[in-house]
Amino acid sequence: MEEIYLSNKRKKGGFTIKIRLTFLSVLLLLVFSIPSLQADAHNNADDARNVTLKVMTYNIHAGIGSDGSYDLDRIADIIEASEADVIGLQEVDKNWGYRSNFDDQLQRLAEKLDMHAFMAPIYNQDPIFEGEPRRKYGVAVLSKYPIINADNRHITRLSTQGTDPIPAPAPGFAETVINAKGAIFSFYVTHLDYRGDPYVREAQVEDMLTIMPENDNVILTGDMNASPDAPELDPLFNRFNDGWTESGEGIGYTYSASSPSQRIDYILTSEGMRTSNARVIDTLASDHLPVVMDVTLKRGNGR
Repeated sequence: MEEIYLSNKRKKGGFTIKIRLTFLSVLLLLVFSIPSLQADAHNNADDARNVTLKVMTYNIHAGIGSDGSYDLDRIADIIEASEADVIGLQEVDKNWGYRSNFDDQLQRLAEKLDMHAFMAPIYNQDPIFEGEPRRKYGVAVLSKYPIINADNRHITRLSTQGTDPIPAPAPGFAETVINAKGAIFSFYVTHLDYRGDPYVREAQVEDMLTIMPENDNVILTGDMNASPDAPELDPLFNRFNDGWTESGEGIGYTYSASSPSQRIDYILTSEGMRTSNARVIDTLASDHLPVVMDVTLKRGNGR
């Protein structure tokens, strides 16, 4: 077997070291190095495919803070300071009434934050004054990245706007598809029934699960009006990961903002995503506290 020699003879003016290596030892070194090099290359390829977004869910209470004052700029400031990339909003007014100065709240927020936006009204009513825009109230999406598709989907609701309502399909479940640096994902926003009896929420959860695709790139945000141990939410947790449980510290109470004692606002992700750095933001800009976390997903459409 051929050998490689490095001199080990003492010479005038210094020392050299002779190390005798055989081709066998070199080959063994290479063999054991290859898996490590392959793993590094694989990890680098995975990192190149990953996209990490900061996701928020926030019930903005029509811009009315815990102090009873209407101030939409406070909401915008909270969102901006959070550096959230994609936000699911609940209780958004559009020309709704005096409580929010008949503002188009989503347009104002989108313009101030320089974001793409989509609203899914729960209620869409005639104006108070003839000739004025229609009055809308519902959920919405804000995104730094393009919204390439959007729809206002129907789930079971028990209306608060009429007398003697009965549960029936109604709009207000926001469905969007967003392209974030090549990672194409479905982003949903919901606001479930607030009543003590869970039967409407049970129907709403069933409806949402029927609508949402079963793939690796789905994020569901919203005010569920139920705590994590509520049985009606179990089907959601069976399909999705609870981002707070995965990466939050503490109990994560979000309601009420002035005296938090319940966790009812959620960011849920499909199994193919990873969450980190979940936190609740302490602010009195609404009666809810916003939740924000990092969500890592892979480039592609996740299907």
